[in-house]
Amino acid sequence: MAEKQATKSRYGAQDITVLEGLEAVRRRPGMYIGTTGSAGLHHLIWEVFDNSRDEAMGGHANDIEVALLPGGSVRVADNGRGIPVDIHAKTKVSALETVMTVLHAGGKFGGEGYKVSGGLHGVGVSVVNALSSYVRAEVHRDGGAYVQEYQNGGKPKGKVKKVGPSARTGTIIEFLPDPSVFPEREWSWETIVAHLRQQAYLVRGLRISILDLREAKIGSTEGVYYMRDLPADRRGSGTDVPSVTFYFEGGLKSLVAFQNRHLTPVHKNIFYIEKEHAGVLVEVALQYVDDISARISAFANNIYNSEGGMHITGFKTALTRTLNGQQKNGGKDSDTFTGDDVLEGLTAVVSVKLPEIQFEGQTKSKLGSVEARGAVESVFGEAFATFLEEHPDDARAILGKATLAMKARKAAKAAKDSVLRKGALEGLALPGKLADCQTKSAEESELFIVEGDSAGGSSKQGRDRRTQAILPLRGKILNVERARLDRMLASEEIRALVVALGTAIGDVFDLAKLRYHKIIIATDADVDGAHIRTLLLTLFYRHFRSVIDGGYLYIAQPPLYKIKKGKEATYAYTEDEKVKIAGADVPIEEESRAEEGEEGAEAEESAATPAKKAPKLSVQRYKGLGEMNPDELWETTMDPARRVLKQVTIEDAQEADKIFDMLMGTDVQSRKSFIQSHAKEATLDI
Repeated sequence: MAEKQATKSRYGAQDITVLEGLEAVRRRPGMYIGTTGSAGLHHLIWEVFDNSRDEAMGGHANDIEVALLPGGSVRVADNGRGIPVDIHAKTKVSALETVMTVLHAGGKFGGEGYKVSGGLHGVGVSVVNALSSYVRAEVHRDGGAYVQEYQNGGKPKGKVKKVGPSARTGTIIEFLPDPSVFPEREWSWETIVAHLRQQAYLVRGLRISILDLREAKIGSTEGVYYMRDLPADRRGSGTDVPSVTFYFEGGLKSLVAFQNRHLTPVHKNIFYIEKEHAGVLVEVALQYVDDISARISAFANNIYNSEGGMHITGFKTALTRTLNGQQKNGGKDSDTFTGDDVLEGLTAVVSVKLPEIQFEGQTKSKLGSVEARGAVESVFGEAFATFLEEHPDDARAILGKATLAMKARKAAKAAKDSVLRKGALEGLALPGKLADCQTKSAEESELFIVEGDSAGGSSKQGRDRRTQAILPLRGKILNVERARLDRMLASEEIRALVVALGTAIGDVFDLAKLRYHKIIIATDADVDGAHIRTLLLTLFYRHFRSVIDGGYLYIAQPPLYKIKKGKEATYAYTEDEKVKIAGADVPIEEESRAEEGEEGAEAEESAATPAKKAPKLSVQRYKGLGEMNPDELWETTMDPARRVLKQVTIEDAQEADKIFDMLMGTDVQSRKSFIQSHAKEATLDI
């Protein structure tokens, strides 16, 4: 699909359709990119990249480069047809300026420029321009190179100008996010690589290069199209910069294999189908693994749909119906599989491409095109039934996996009903270990999940009783990575947490009943604390994901050090802060030394120090919250005016889940490789 066509289709100013202007974007950026946090910041790259990727989907490009530049700007280059630069009939300015400065202007609306595109409502690069302090657009087409620059939210600095001849075709967009819109402008290399790797799987034959030049001292880029071709003598930092290139011919089949690389497959062959139905191109790949969780990725016109949509509805319907049909034809149990039975252990990728695409909301998270449901249901259902007939060993393994899930569901039903039946949790008393807050307003309430009774004691004394509740957990909670719901609920600590949250769990989970709108994990700053924090993140990711999506989960950031100079105390939250305040060579005192009386410490200091000498610095390291007295805990960790909290995102939880699966799962080889490759980075708390 990504092979460049020798003869390119007509694509000029007449193919650019104009709908409306950019006025609202800067006023309400969240409507267009979802958030002005990290996810929204990275969404700017996705929007520019999607334009280049759409060229590849149409067969007009096969090479895209994304480069992170010094100063926080990003440069995206492709070898597509190049945005048209001739005068647009309606706007009376260059088609390039129209695309860059008018919302809903693009070749995706008229029907001629693109047959299939990922353009959500077409907002694309114009929104990036509106939310950037500087943008440079460079177009190569029709034998020339053209440039236009924009500043202060999309205002052109001048007209489009031809800067010279060019034998190339393509578009280069460089943009710098506006600091007045995005308070934090830190690009995540891992996030960018993961997203673009996914895109490379989705467009077979497309080369995607990513370069991190943020630390480079780049000289002139004149005459350079792709930054990877920048001569070494024009890279101030030399040639050793982080870079990665993706190119896959296997498509979704390769993506499923990649996602299952650390898991044990239940059957050998990966199912794959690509077929068009009623104008919708359907592509599905799947494989079952020895796990209890489902991993389903959904794409529409190569846009990731985190909330699924019509194509996933059709997929699940066909999957359940097909496996029930196979079960019946094989003369097996008369009981039918439920949707949950057939999803257990499934890794699947579902992709559809359709010309008139509709998303629910501006951020493309859910596909609303009804025709996608019928197309996926028909194409996948028929092909999967054929696959099961032609691969009897795979069919037996898949049906066996679903049957085990069905039996486990029945065995767990009584345990689930006893705890999860509607109304049951409301009738349970709050756990005795919970020190609840006085207010009944969820918006005001905070729940601190602390480690052990000692931390619980200090935090209960130091808290604001009106708004802050404390739930101490004893020891490490159950590893829920491979535990079924009934076993989880047999754990006293998890049951106490479920009751305290008020949402219930499993089938009757209800986010509206969440009793606290800030749930704060406050564990110790040692190995055990990190372990418990990871266990809790995995629990929330697996069973309370809506709490993370809603922005209700946080991690407390207590100080690592207390630095005293005379009677003045300062807190350092990182090693770097400690060094900056106290220096690198100041000895760190044990807790017992820090607990000595003030008078004794001062008298000892006076005896050993001349009167005019500056007060001696003392540095105390905190390993646990229980080592702080209530006043210190309030001042550093619990006071809303002074504390530091990290809001947990779904990416944080996914990473914790992935690491935990690697370290605690059944794949011994991947665990061994991980430990060997990271052994030198380990900090042992012994």
